[in-house]
Amino acid sequence: MNRRKRLQELTIKDSFMFAAVMMEEDNCRRFLEMALGFAIERVEVSYEKTILYHPEYKGVRLDVFAKDENHTRYNVEMQVAHQQPGRRSRYYHSQIDMEMLRSGTDYGELSDAYVIFICDYDPYDAKKYRYTFENVCREEENLSLGDGNHTVILSTAGENTEEVPRELVQFLKYVKAGLKESTEEYGDSLVSQLQRTVRRIKNSREMEERYMILEEMLKDEYAQGKAEGKAEGELIGRAAGEIAGRAEGKAESVLELLEELGNVPQSLREHILSETDIELLQRLLKRAAKAETLHQFEVEYASLVSKNPDAPRK
Repeated sequence: MNRRKRLQELTIKDSFMFAAVMMEEDNCRRFLEMALGFAIERVEVSYEKTILYHPEYKGVRLDVFAKDENHTRYNVEMQVAHQQPGRRSRYYHSQIDMEMLRSGTDYGELSDAYVIFICDYDPYDAKKYRYTFENVCREEENLSLGDGNHTVILSTAGENTEEVPRELVQFLKYVKAGLKESTEEYGDSLVSQLQRTVRRIKNSREMEERYMILEEMLKDEYAQGKAEGKAEGELIGRAAGEIAGRAEGKAESVLELLEELGNVPQSLREHILSETDIELLQRLLKRAAKAETLHQFEVEYASLVSKNPDAPRK
């Protein structure tokens, strides 16, 4: 029977562990320098935006939000479930801009912003360890829009070792590793530093309590159907106000829960992502939160669909 992971079983690819590790600002700074290829003097991690675990808070987010000495903003998220990160990055960029504008920043003074996804798969099947996106002119490729937005996708499935720094390759090998392999020696100072932090977190009673609270919150959030359309407090799919966005967010939330139970079959993944019936997806969220095995969920899913044959589909 499959079960939820304990804190001791987490690796850095688990969202909670990654966010907890990056709460230490030197870890975050060194990671950003490695991922982006330029020096950063210091970073300030926004703790209230990184791990929200208070029992009274109606939501959870496990991405890392930080800024450096030049007020450049960084938003980093570990991504294990297979999905295209493009529209998700658009959401994050908009949230960074709104946060700065609410603080009184003028449009012309908006700081540069980097949205970084660490994917334990290759979202573009080009076998690259790093994909960097910026807005450039189609008619004149050397002409940049100059909006200051940068999106970086890191992939553990890259093969272009000669084109990227060795430390990036070693870090992504560490991310890809299973529990036992993640404790091995990688011959890289950043990885060694992260491994030490992971050990401290696993030995911390406080972090164990936070993780347990977070797990309960996630179950409650999904079971109550509060994983839709809210700007704060969602792990996945925050396309607020639009039916298609809410459906996509709910479907991704279902998959996020199912990933905790094991490898989701591709056919089941495609069926869930194709659902557009909000009420059906709401019921699937509750079933996924309570399911103990993938097989149990598949049986219940088939039963729900058979009772609702006229539900709209893509």
